Amino acid sequence: MAVEQIKMPQLGESVTEGTISKWLVSVGDKVNKYDPLAEVMTDKVNAEVPSSFTGMIKELIAGEGDTLSVGEIICTIEIEGGETDGETKAKAAAVEEKSADRGTEAADKGNVGRYSPAVLKLSQEHGIDLTQVHGTGAGGRITRKDLQKLIESGNIPAGSPKTEPIKQSEIQPSALPETAQPEPKQAATSVNVPVGTGDIEIPVTGVRKAIAANMLRSKHEAPHAWTMIEVDATNLVDYRNSIKDEFKKKEGFNLTFFAFFVKAVAQGLKEFPQINSMWAGDKIIQKKDINISIAVATDDALYVPVIKLADEKTIKGIAREISELAVKVRNGKLKSEDMQGGTFTVNNTGSFGSVQSMGIINYPQAAILQVESIVKRPVVMNNGMIAVRDMVNLCMSLDHRVLDGLVCGRFLQRVKEILENTSKTTTSIY
Repeated sequence: MAVEQIKMPQLGESVTEGTISKWLVSVGDKVNKYDPLAEVMTDKVNAEVPSSFTGMIKELIAGEGDTLSVGEIICTIEIEGGETDGETKAKAAAVEEKSADRGTEAADKGNVGRYSPAVLKLSQEHGIDLTQVHGTGAGGRITRKDLQKLIESGNIPAGSPKTEPIKQSEIQPSALPETAQPEPKQAATSVNVPVGTGDIEIPVTGVRKAIAANMLRSKHEAPHAWTMIEVDATNLVDYRNSIKDEFKKKEGFNLTFFAFFVKAVAQGLKEFPQINSMWAGDKIIQKKDINISIAVATDDALYVPVIKLADEKTIKGIAREISELAVKVRNGKLKSEDMQGGTFTVNNTGSFGSVQSMGIINYPQAAILQVESIVKRPVVMNNGMIAVRDMVNLCMSLDHRVLDGLVCGRFLQRVKEILENTSKTTTSIY
């Protein structure tokens, strides 16, 4: 018999951790390859983790509600065959020897081990002195379960005044994904905020933590610049309103204004491919495919599914995808592949009445466009007369490492031109 490990997969670009929301199996259950093992939640997607093997569940390493870094072990599976008895014994002996070495090393260092980010965080939240905790993991390593048992029992070993804070260098490197580096700013897990009578304390969910981490990374790494252009959408509004009822009756889904904006942006990206780029440290990657990420909000989170090859789709095709992706998000059916490959983000902030906003770039993309609310305003026309027109602001945040104001200005002018010339005589939705 051999024991295999199932690890936390990467469920989307820039995703570094996931939260086990529900186990679908128990210890002792027999599973086939590709059977779902657990439901995992990230800031981008809710997905099922499939089994990579056929066998029996030996141990559930993580509990429901636990947040693990990509690459951390979530469970083990006992499978038949795959190794000879000699190979299994040799591996077991090697593991035992390494565990003994780690135990000796830890003793030599005054019992100060190396801790995973999740263990470090939990200990700081509850004031647990890790040097006084006996670990049950391999080589005496302290696991999340060890701390949870202490917390539930109430016998929490508090640190003495002489106890030094755990340093970032003591975080176990193997528990971090290759691209994630521990940052000093992440060491503080709580802020001393006065709580008064009647105040409500709301726990931060795994989704909210992941959103916060990604937004913080974007703001810290990308030098944001911002620009806005005003668009006269009167012709577009008249065109869409004249056909929306017939379209809904014929196609079975809504023809939204947003579909016209996404199509115009895709055309603009095709003509200005510099915008469709990403920063890669020593180089800029200009993406060939135009894949538009769209922001879809729920009551407590924001998801960014992707419309692939948007420049090749009709307005009807884009409207259909927007409708289908929104339904998936709100029903919790969005898959990891629905979230991957985005090259530029369009956010429909106008859906809740916003008229001007500055979006945070969807890392590692180079820009994000906010489509604001269409509002009727008095406008001075070219002939000097004042008329009531349907106006909309397009607000663009850009990564100034990748893009400059000139190319972004020209891109926005082109999108404006496409939208202002949208009408029954010039534009087909099919």
